[in-house]
Amino acid sequence: MKLIIDGANLNVIKELYRYFPIDGVTCNPTILAHEKRNPYDVLMEIRDFIGPNDELHVQVVSGDADTMYEEAHMIRKRLGAGTYIKVPVTREGMRVIKMLKKEGFPVTATAIYTHMQAFLAAKAGADYAAPYINRIDNLGVDGIREARDIHDIFRNNHLACEVLAASFKNVQQALELAKYGIGAATISPDVIEGLVRIDAVDHAVSVFRKDFEAFCGEGANMKNV
Repeated sequence: MKLIIDGANLNVIKELYRYFPIDGVTCNPTILAHEKRNPYDVLMEIRDFIGPNDELHVQVVSGDADTMYEEAHMIRKRLGAGTYIKVPVTREGMRVIKMLKKEGFPVTATAIYTHMQAFLAAKAGADYAAPYINRIDNLGVDGIREARDIHDIFRNNHLACEVLAASFKNVQQALELAKYGIGAATISPDVIEGLVRIDAVDHAVSVFRKDFEAFCGEGANMKNV
């Protein structure tokens, strides 16, 4: 399962890249608005930092197909041909996905709440389909099961599309999808940090260090002992 940051703050992205095996960055219009800067300034800095090979997923904003299509071309022009264009799976969005795939664009179908949305997006050629795990939960449906079902639908119908699970609220949700072999997950920085934030581990490491220093001297380690 690929691990993709759901955010746009460059300082946070750099910090997460420093410590975690990150595969890319995704953002949406709301996340970009929180940065309070020109969106392309933010996105070009992210692209410069992560390089041309890591994934960058950028969402169109308009509601009609023709304008979304034009947005996609501008995104590609400014951020590179490898940038995934995020397109909401609406009626207009379906048309855009088909148009972009004919031209070889990488496409992420987003704002997915149902199996049929995901199936249609994959049939239209989307590379990723992004179900909103926590938002689906809030509708009274099991978001994790929904994502796993979508994964199975793709495999059973021999569709190349992968699930890019989004909208997590906790580490357990990410773990459940990793165990199932979901293609990718885009996770907020605080949840990514929580993947290794375990008090018992910190305590065990502290005890190891104290025991070693008690025998070998304060500040001792395997470099200077």
